Amino acid sequence: MDTRELQQKFKDIYGVEPEYLYFAPGRVNLIGEHIDYNGGRVFPCALTFGTYLMAAKRLDSQVALASLNIPGTAEVGEDALGRKSGKWTDYPMGVMKEFVNRGYQPFGYNILYWGDIPNRAGLSSSASLEVVTAVFLNDMLKCGMSRVELVKLSQHAENDFVGMNCGIMDQFAVGMGSEGHAIALDCATLEYESVPLDIAGYKLVIANSNKHHDLVTSEYNTRRMQCEKALKILQERYPVANLCELDPVLLDEAAGLFEDEVLYRRVRHAVTENDRVNQAIRALRLGDLSRFGKLMNESHRSLKEDYEVTGVEMDTLAEEAQRLEGVLGARITGGGFGGCTVNLVRDDAVEGFVRQLGEIYRQRVGLHADFYIAGIGDGARRIY
Repeated sequence: MDTRELQQKFKDIYGVEPEYLYFAPGRVNLIGEHIDYNGGRVFPCALTFGTYLMAAKRLDSQVALASLNIPGTAEVGEDALGRKSGKWTDYPMGVMKEFVNRGYQPFGYNILYWGDIPNRAGLSSSASLEVVTAVFLNDMLKCGMSRVELVKLSQHAENDFVGMNCGIMDQFAVGMGSEGHAIALDCATLEYESVPLDIAGYKLVIANSNKHHDLVTSEYNTRRMQCEKALKILQERYPVANLCELDPVLLDEAAGLFEDEVLYRRVRHAVTENDRVNQAIRALRLGDLSRFGKLMNESHRSLKEDYEVTGVEMDTLAEEAQRLEGVLGARITGGGFGGCTVNLVRDDAVEGFVRQLGEIYRQRVGLHADFYIAGIGDGARRIY
């Protein structure tokens, strides 16, 4: 949908011309899954598709929220921010509540959202919705908050209001992305650097399983609780603040502390995944894409066997992709239990990859997969 179409939709809904347009991208995580909340280092990048926010001021102290993607609207005053509805509107309402908690009044706007991120595919449509709302309100209210502050605010809204105990990675990638670069982010300190994503001769291909996931009601929060329990066990012996402070050598030494083998496997994933991220970034800097791809494959295997967040759909997409000509690496990306895989595919093999993997997936699973060539874009921003 182009800007003129979106403007007309806004006018059809609200009867006035829009005044503002903002955008926030989706994100794909290249490697480093389920370690952002364990103090690890992750390697995401912002995408060229995302969420648009179009808005105009209104004269009362309400906010009207509408979406062209998902049914359901809301007209929100401050009294409504004390309760959630279980609908998509909880995401912007959670952000609004964060502004209220800081002494601001984020009211008096008609807002329309539209996005081209596949919904519930694990490409951070929720973080995109939160961050675009936060950036818009920060500008309108002249709060002067830094982009990192808005990222933290958006994460807290999802944790506290929506009830999804996510880490910081999604909001950070959405807010801080840079065209042609991935972000090497230390989630314990929020130290980060933009790393040029030089994959000349290859494409990043996202495969959408169309197996939707709902992380709030899935086992995502269970995994976090397991990691928190494992950390308490480790802290009886080691002075660590998070799981990813361990290295693989200390992991072997600590294995005897765990009577529960499941807890140990959760820790093993976190520690080895963090190590894989560091190796992958070094490989990319050296131009060793073959090594980068192998680490992607190892990451998927760990997410399947140690963290248990894949499932037949995601395993079929990743493992069958790894066998195809011209594919250096394939892994699940996002929280798991559905969603997407990210694949590093040689330029001249992309067409065959899409055709062959799509057919294998349909035959094995009975679902249709969608494929996207991932363009790497900038973070959240005002368009006008």
